[in-house]
Amino acid sequence: MTENLTQTFTEIFGPSATPIRHFHAPGRINIIGEHIDYNGGYVLPCATIMGTYALIRQNNTSTTRFASTNFVEKGITEIPLADVTYNPIHDWANYPMGVLHYMQQDGHKIAGFDVLFSGNIPNGAGLSSSASLEVAMATALNELFGLGYAMIDLVKLAQRAENLFCGVNCGIMDQFAVGMGRKDFAIYLHCDTLEYRYIPMSLGAYKIVIMNTNKRRQLSESKYNERRAECEQALALLRKKHNITQLTDLAPDDFTNAAHLITDETIHRRARHVIHENHRVQQAVTALETGDIAAVGALLTQSHNSLRDDYEVSCRELDVIVAAALGHPACIGARMMGAGFGGCAIAFVEESGVEGFMQTISNEYTKTIGYAPGMYAQESGDGAREL
Repeated sequence: MTENLTQTFTEIFGPSATPIRHFHAPGRINIIGEHIDYNGGYVLPCATIMGTYALIRQNNTSTTRFASTNFVEKGITEIPLADVTYNPIHDWANYPMGVLHYMQQDGHKIAGFDVLFSGNIPNGAGLSSSASLEVAMATALNELFGLGYAMIDLVKLAQRAENLFCGVNCGIMDQFAVGMGRKDFAIYLHCDTLEYRYIPMSLGAYKIVIMNTNKRRQLSESKYNERRAECEQALALLRKKHNITQLTDLAPDDFTNAAHLITDETIHRRARHVIHENHRVQQAVTALETGDIAAVGALLTQSHNSLRDDYEVSCRELDVIVAAALGHPACIGARMMGAGFGGCAIAFVEESGVEGFMQTISNEYTKTIGYAPGMYAQESGDGAREL
């Protein structure tokens, strides 16, 4: 892979005696814990084996040049290092540019460089292609120029780039999983404190299958803000009885006892999802640690039902593909994954039945929806690193 990319890099930017360095940052999947990151609770992501390659070298100029094999039609984006500012015309390149911008803001002197990105994460699928791009850039610049950031600081800087430079109000989970991932482990992460520990992903006879509806995520900014506002309304009402700072500070039983404080049925359902989903993450960690993979599967299905009915962020395509998965004998649990209204779902599937499962679900989905899904058998991978 990297040999072909080295050739492509040279074709795009020209030959040079300066060595090209190779980096990789994964995508991420979230096993369970959806719409929890901005509610300050627990999530359980892991890095994927899909990801983003970044090839980089210094170019002895005062400009930097960005290119991507995924956006060949965009050509080279050339930016003066003295003027790294957001511009919609730069499209995808704004994500790595944001990382460069905040490294410069931190006082680091960065010389001109050329960088080529190449990723195999489907865009718009909810597998964190933007976070992968940002953390790949951050890792490459940190190593190329000896900037001395710890990975946790690169993670925070990459999130800052997406939030403030690109204007995407994401939580910390995506960049954290991309940067801090470890092969064969998930990350049990508290989104408020950033306390975390690695949980072994010993799935035994089961595999993770990612099912891409190929409907690009359409969780509009208005819907996202609406859900956040609804959670804030619920929190304000529950704080009349409980001394809490986040919805996720409340246990399910405490919520049941205090539910009368929320008279609006919609607000009640939003809070119920968040509080029970946070608890499901904790249950999933216990199940993984005890090897009860069937219990994890059941929790995935509960999560989907809650996201569909209480949080209302699913869609026909996601519901069809999850229902098809749950109807297959090799599947022990499935749910929509990510922000919602499109993107991917995740399923736990018996390893011996993975091929048949993917073919059957693909056929059923295509027959019902009218176009084929993407199907990927996945396992947990390592975080961002130099190759």
